[in-house]
Amino acid sequence: MTLADLIPTLRPTLAARLEPGLWPVTTAATCDGRVSVGGCDLAELAARHGTPLQVLDVADVRERCRAYRRALPDAEIVYAAKALLTPAVARLVGAEGMSIDACSGGEVAIAAAGVSGERILLHGNVKTDADLRAAAEARVGLIVIDSLDEIARVAAHARGVQDVLIRVTPGVDAHTLPGLTTGTLNQQFGLPFPEAAIAAKEIGTRRGLRLVGLHCHLGSQVTSTAPYVDAVHRVVRFAAEQDIDLQVLDTGGGHAVDVRGAAHDGPATLDPKDLARDLGRALRGACAHHGIAVPHLLVEPGRAIVARAGVTLYRVWAVKHVGDTTFVAVDGGMSDNPRPALYGARHPVRRIGKPVRAPLSPMTVVGRHCEATDRIAEGVPLPADLAVGDLLAVPCTGAYTRSMASTYNAVAPTPMLGVGGGAALPI
Repeated sequence: MTLADLIPTLRPTLAARLEPGLWPVTTAATCDGRVSVGGCDLAELAARHGTPLQVLDVADVRERCRAYRRALPDAEIVYAAKALLTPAVARLVGAEGMSIDACSGGEVAIAAAGVSGERILLHGNVKTDADLRAAAEARVGLIVIDSLDEIARVAAHARGVQDVLIRVTPGVDAHTLPGLTTGTLNQQFGLPFPEAAIAAKEIGTRRGLRLVGLHCHLGSQVTSTAPYVDAVHRVVRFAAEQDIDLQVLDTGGGHAVDVRGAAHDGPATLDPKDLARDLGRALRGACAHHGIAVPHLLVEPGRAIVARAGVTLYRVWAVKHVGDTTFVAVDGGMSDNPRPALYGARHPVRRIGKPVRAPLSPMTVVGRHCEATDRIAEGVPLPADLAVGDLLAVPCTGAYTRSMASTYNAVAPTPMLGVGGGAALPI
């Protein structure tokens, strides 16, 4: 039994408290159930623009960018565009001094709306001729070589001399979900050290390419600095053994964000200050040990920049009581947020727009799509009087939602609004 059950009049007061770290920095809540972000009342936005609706707190994105730049003032912070990219987002992160990591010609074109070509890095385990033409036209600063097969193609499309990195797989387990692991040897990204050594020699024979460093990416939702430290030591040792001029070391991204809150098991947020401290110490130590100069460091946060800035709004269209389970069906789901279906991700859910006067009861929030895996949250506490027409808000949905969205079942794309200073505009 909770305090709210013992003293029901406390329910609205307790409900007004939003768990810090899950909601955007400008979020405010009142005892009558109203929640605002960026000075905009979420229920009013839903009434005006319809649901489902995604809201992005511009101030939150700015603050996350600045936190990385404060923690790593001498490093280049490269925003991972795959987390969320629109021309407005590109301009927003670009104005905060971020470079942008793109994974296709399309992302290169959008990134170019916010940053100059030399601040764009092209990634991807497949780079088509169209991708490479787009990169050449944009004069991207770096291209990351992911396979031996693409070296000749990258060289053929280069205009002048193109700086490149080699993506290596250092054999480091980041202890995240199998579907989010990319630093071990048994996956499709990058080159193990023996093949990377061959790639380095091959690049050296190409007049249009200049190898300036190495890249690695360990996975997503990595909660500890230890895997990054391990990877730095391995990659620096490899560079020294192969006599690679390590001007640049890109340690990738994957920095964990807590999307469920302290009351649940799940990845804890990786603080960029901790990452900066431990990466810097490891890099200086490894380079001193092997007698090489300390390279320019790149890091690639994506989720860590935009996840907590996003809130998704849904309208309830059905409430079913089936055995011991209460199913709440909403007007969105896997078409706007496929992560629960893909990775088993679970999000907190909150009813907004009216006060909480009934006790909380565990409910399962499901989407509208014809898939049994279309479940947004399971066993989340919601008011027992939840009804059709109520408005639900799901925080921490700024990353890998819109960018992975689909039109499954021919549903319309979910709009996104950027909010700040009481104004809301498409972003």
